[in-house]
Amino acid sequence: MRMSLLPNTQAILLLTAPLIAGHDEPSADLLTPSEYSRLARFLREEQRQPADLLAPDVQELLQKCQCFIDSNRLKRLLARGFLLSQVIERWQTRAIWVMSRADAEYPRRLKMRLKDDAPPVLYGCGETAIMDKGGLAVVGSRHVDDVLLAYTENIGQFVAKAGCTLVSGGARGIDQAAMRGALEAGGSVAGVLADSLERAALNRENRNFLMDGQLVLVSPYDPMAGFNVGHAMQRNKLIYALADSALVVSSDYEKGGTWAGAVEQLQKLRLVPVYVRSNGETSKGLEALRRKGALLWPNPETPEALVETLAAEVSLRKGIPGQKELFASVCEEPKQAYEVPQSLLPIKDSCPQLSVESPLAPADELLAKVRELLGKMKTLKTDAEVAADLHVSKSQAKEWLQRLVKEGVLEKHTKPARYGPKSQRSLLE
Repeated sequence: MRMSLLPNTQAILLLTAPLIAGHDEPSADLLTPSEYSRLARFLREEQRQPADLLAPDVQELLQKCQCFIDSNRLKRLLARGFLLSQVIERWQTRAIWVMSRADAEYPRRLKMRLKDDAPPVLYGCGETAIMDKGGLAVVGSRHVDDVLLAYTENIGQFVAKAGCTLVSGGARGIDQAAMRGALEAGGSVAGVLADSLERAALNRENRNFLMDGQLVLVSPYDPMAGFNVGHAMQRNKLIYALADSALVVSSDYEKGGTWAGAVEQLQKLRLVPVYVRSNGETSKGLEALRRKGALLWPNPETPEALVETLAAEVSLRKGIPGQKELFASVCEEPKQAYEVPQSLLPIKDSCPQLSVESPLAPADELLAKVRELLGKMKTLKTDAEVAADLHVSKSQAKEWLQRLVKEGVLEKHTKPARYGPKSQRSLLE
């Protein structure tokens, strides 16, 4: 990617970026994300752009900003041109690129889904196009056992073999295991880092994948910035926003970045469906996320089944509150990380449609619609036949059927195993 920065990007960097060169301390005057968003809205209303703040006759424009940002503060920030030239030279020697919301290359998914909360500046290394491919986000705790690490590597390999992109946070533990599995299987990976981008870009293990176009490392924070808990929490929304669906492999209960990011996604942002690991030993954290609306991971057995699971889930959740714009963007984009076969698209008469006004959590609303639909079955059907009718994976259909049997909505018949509505005899018993 080029490093000849557009004037708009230069202005945004001067206003918001710490411009860390060597061991210099960043300016205390930097605009916060909320302050910059307010300034950006003001400039739009004035039919101006950030680059206008670099013009010789800027005094009048700065005076108009005085009511919400001190004009002297803006002047001090805009006067850091020499420092900006120093850090640009440093970034170039390390193959690090920088883009702002004013750049055409800035990820459409972040702009569309996060709007004014999209980071003003992104730093990165590697193939920028990977960031708009969607795919599966895989997240989890830093400290896990070898069994979970091996499981997560297999998930990464699965994603690669399905032709999907893997999105993760680049942290130790689950994140790195998922990324490693996908990269070694020849897949594409987007790593959203909370710190130390420069060090990661120079890491020998990453270099070949970066050069081969398999990997992009991106961060909303200065390439030399160290670890910061707040930064780690804030970057979680970027991981979800760049994906189509997310899988939480492990999570502590009510603490840690994985928990905070998943809860924010389930209760506030609702950008993508969130799954939790459903095999092996569960945890209090995963069970709590399930109660908050997370779905059980259906454990697809083939790469084709993984594509089917993700595609069907996108179709089924199309009308969930807070999801309307997301699914419009995912379904209308001409280029995807994988093609959705026509046979997997929902049939209008059989696919459960969800109400935008429903107060239920997404998973509960979806189950309610499935319960209503399957409760009207006139004939006995196998789990495979139900999966075909609803255009979901067989494992997902089986989970729903077993739950409805426990609720007494359906009953299971054996030899062969089939499901149907409760018979009158069963109801009297």
